[in-house]
Amino acid sequence: MNKFMLRSSQAPYFRLLTSSGVLSQYKRFLSITTFTMSKPKVLVTRADIPQKALDMLGEKCDLEFWPKNFPMPRDELLKKVSGKDALFCLLTDKVDKELLDAAGPSLRIIGTMSVGHDHLDLSEIKSRGIKVGYTPGVLTDATAELTVALLLATSRRLFEAHGELLNGGWGKCAWSPLWMNGWGLSGSTVGVFGFGRIGQAVVRRLTGFGVKRFIYTSRSPKKEGTELGASHVSFDELLQESDFVVITCALTDETREIFNEDAFAKMKNSAIIVNTARGGVIKQDALIKALKTNQIRAAGLDVMTPEPLPTDHELINTPNCTIIPHIGSAEVTTREGMATLTAANIIAGLENKPMPENLC
Repeated sequence: MNKFMLRSSQAPYFRLLTSSGVLSQYKRFLSITTFTMSKPKVLVTRADIPQKALDMLGEKCDLEFWPKNFPMPRDELLKKVSGKDALFCLLTDKVDKELLDAAGPSLRIIGTMSVGHDHLDLSEIKSRGIKVGYTPGVLTDATAELTVALLLATSRRLFEAHGELLNGGWGKCAWSPLWMNGWGLSGSTVGVFGFGRIGQAVVRRLTGFGVKRFIYTSRSPKKEGTELGASHVSFDELLQESDFVVITCALTDETREIFNEDAFAKMKNSAIIVNTARGGVIKQDALIKALKTNQIRAAGLDVMTPEPLPTDHELINTPNCTIIPHIGSAEVTTREGMATLTAANIIAGLENKPMPENLC
């Protein structure tokens, strides 16, 4: 007894142990008191996280931050993750064997403030018994809205038109009937590659635009497709029949660079492609060639490779490519929801409770 100073509130645990010898109950008691007495250490990989999430974590954890509003340099990340119980990361933070080795055996929880997880080496993470939380669902509406906005900006050439406003082109056009003509959605076929929550939300938002036909590609037909009036087709059919191709899939070994030279060759010359998923789904050199040779009409990209895209990159100077800087979920309530869900995942994992949203 001289090794432990038990509070009165803890006495029932001790009596239970001594009277019944239930060791598992005592171990659980030790786990609870350890979490209560010494706060777990959490590394947050950047400072510009919504305050509500930081307050949630700060109540129960000791936090260490990278104090700047840009991704933590790799060498700093490897140094500071050592000895931490949990990691609050973003898609800019690569979590692989090197990082896990640097973290050591104390790391047991990873919370990523993203729905995509191609920055995480899940097989390596699972092999070490580390739990991972992520943020699906929270960003569905914001990303779907942005996808529609990007589709319209690309098809109606809004960025080009804004440039003409700035460079005096408007004054020179003399109201030409052919000046800055774009292409509408009415009567078109829209193909969605990746018919998950975001893909379905995009279709819901486009139903008021007079689209003639919605088609989608997935491993098998989905009941949501039937409910939305969308037809399940093969990948080749989607390429050949779509006037607009919308990419909302996850980046996997199966989807990596699936939009390549062969894919673009099968698309209509009048087709417009929009990607708000991951840049790696498109083989970028093949896209540039398809745009410059008018093999397809135009592209709208919220994601690309690499990110950030260098300001002198060829894509930026391609007039029929509309590019925005990966802002699919950049909406105030969405980003706060993603941050607080990440915090909730971390806290639940540290307390050995089910995470609200877990990958493993």
